[in-house]
Amino acid sequence: MATALAPEKFDQVVESLKDVMDPELGVNVVDLGLIYDLAWDDEHDALIISMTLTSAGCPLTDVLEEQTGEALDGVVERFRINWVWMPPWGPERITDDGRDMMRALGFSI
Repeated sequence: MATALAPEKFDQVVESLKDVMDPELGVNVVDLGLIYDLAWDDEHDALIISMTLTSAGCPLTDVLEEQTGEALDGVVERFRINWVWMPPWGPERITDDGRDMMRALGFSI
């Protein structure tokens, strides 16, 4: 059964996930709006990250999983990424910080 993360753990996980960069866009997965949900799996004592990609055909899931493991080292012992495709990602999910980062990289958004 999945439960909500404690607020302080939630904040720590979110800050850590800001180190995970989308390899194509150069912006972190949090500010891109790729993280749909964070929950705790009590049965397996692990973090469940519901995440999507900017496109379902993106071949970079392995890269993102590796970066996620590095970012969460020392934060949680175990995690699992639940790849989510519905609802599909759209640019409206990008945070204001993410938009600023994309503009700094030359994207018109």
